[in-house]
Amino acid sequence: MLKNNELLELAQEVIQSEISSLILMSKRLGSEFTKAVSLAQNTSGRVILIGMGKSGIIGRKIAATLASTGTPSFFVHPGEAFHGDLGMIEPQDVALLISNSGETEEIIRIIPFLQWQKNKIIAMTGNLNSSLAKNANAVLDVSVDREACNNNLAPTNSTTATLVMGDAFAVSLSTLKGFQPEDFARFHPGGSLGKKLLTRVHEVMQTKNLPFCKPESSFREVVSTMNTGRLGLALVMDGYQLRGIITDGDLRRALDAIDNPTLLKAEDFMTKSPKTVSESEMFAAAEVQMQASKINSVVVIGEHNKVVGVLQIYNALS
Repeated sequence: MLKNNELLELAQEVIQSEISSLILMSKRLGSEFTKAVSLAQNTSGRVILIGMGKSGIIGRKIAATLASTGTPSFFVHPGEAFHGDLGMIEPQDVALLISNSGETEEIIRIIPFLQWQKNKIIAMTGNLNSSLAKNANAVLDVSVDREACNNNLAPTNSTTATLVMGDAFAVSLSTLKGFQPEDFARFHPGGSLGKKLLTRVHEVMQTKNLPFCKPESSFREVVSTMNTGRLGLALVMDGYQLRGIITDGDLRRALDAIDNPTLLKAEDFMTKSPKTVSESEMFAAAEVQMQASKINSVVVIGEHNKVVGVLQIYNALS
């Protein structure tokens, strides 16, 4: 039975073995990779992933990554392909076939159909002399010296290499297509990133009991307004026109600078020309503006420059 330190050493050896395999794979990248990316970039169809066993599991993940980063893609199980699923593959699609040996029977049997239909074929294999590699339009080399498994049998280094090659393939396509965070959010509307990038300011701004005061409001009135509003600020208004903002920081500075700040009026210690944002602005853009200005709150402006709310960065999407 392995001792704890021996178990940790074994785990470290596995990790280092997989890292070494990835480094060697990265150094082999060349024209075949760019050719494969070009085939996928220039097709009017989709990228179809096909793999068997562990390669199929990796293929499903690659297909999901491609689809979520702007490259239409889906997985076809080779065993189901001959029972009707070949009809899902259209002539303009690019087929990415995954087989470490390059001789997986279920994969090789699909090649004649793809060639008859004139589909472009990308092979992802660890055997450059295999039937799969010889019949592909581009070959992604995922070969490894050995598996991390102590018996050199279980797919470990090889599946990691295949997964990482798929990520490199997907990210390259995404970058070439100019895929942006907003695009990613549209494909992930239920996630936190999607929520942030698809949310507009008016959906999360504070609108109730806005803390308004007048330029002539006394220091005590300003403090009372801030306490009632519970936003840590007061908006100094001249009718419907925003004249300034008073924050907790402005209060502290007034207290430090003046012996008797209670004699001050709002206009005496307010911050003039406060930062504002349109209610139709995306929250993500407003957040960037606030971070750049090193502020936690920003005044929201609606039609006719009317103050309609306050956006506070720390609770907007909580």
